[in-house]
Amino acid sequence: MKILKDLAKENKEDFLSNYKIYGLAERYLQLSIECLLDIGNHIIANLELKKPEKLQDIFLILGENSILPKQFAKKVAKMAGFRNILVHGYSDIDENLVYDSLIQGLTDFEDFIKYILKFLEKDQ
Repeated sequence: MKILKDLAKENKEDFLSNYKIYGLAERYLQLSIECLLDIGNHIIANLELKKPEKLQDIFLILGENSILPKQFAKKVAKMAGFRNILVHGYSDIDENLVYDSLIQGLTDFEDFIKYILKFLEKDQ
């Protein structure tokens, strides 16, 4: 989160024109999304919930089981698709989309963490 927050401080023009900043953002967005997916998978497995068929399903299953608010789960499910673009898109990735995802993703990552911590505290 710290690195993503630092990268988000860059103005859009500098972000888009500096491949080092852009490349770091891509990588850390990918890692952050994968962390959320891993956390979701662990919760689903520990609670023996329905097994996800696709990455997006991880967030949706958490929403269906009131671990995440349903609307939020639908919103962040799109992150799984973006992760696939980052991993498999190679040179076809739109830099503007990465920048916008960085700015929006910070809030979504923080909200996800809050919801998971709230669930874990309640579950104990």
